[in-house]
Amino acid sequence: MKRYWSRLLALVLVVTIGLMGCSGDGPDGLSGDYRQDTLAVVSTLKQAIEVSPDDPNKAALQAEARQKINNFSARYQRNNAVSGLSSFTTMRTALNALAGHYSSYPNRPIPEKLKNRLEQEFDRVEIALRRGG
Repeated sequence: MKRYWSRLLALVLVVTIGLMGCSGDGPDGLSGDYRQDTLAVVSTLKQAIEVSPDDPNKAALQAEARQKINNFSARYQRNNAVSGLSSFTTMRTALNALAGHYSSYPNRPIPEKLKNRLEQEFDRVEIALRRGG
């Protein structure tokens, strides 16, 4: 019986940590604050597109970028409070472009033309957020 309770307690702890997240954010790694989450995702994606092809952390950064794209999209795409904001529509355009590249060409470096476009869109997102939209 003691063994049963030990296992149950361990399972509860694992589930609780998984649901709560280690960083204090939600289970998807986002805080729920649209502005803060958008800036965090932009920062992560900027790092992912600037990583050199021979960097040993490249795969980890790309995996984190893909996860952030998925989590951000899942959390905010149906949120009517943000879906009409210019920052959101621009962000979605950038996310779709980067996700498309990762899906179609996972082992190829990001073309310079796409990098430039993404950087411009991320700058527009940051400007729009500063203006409140």
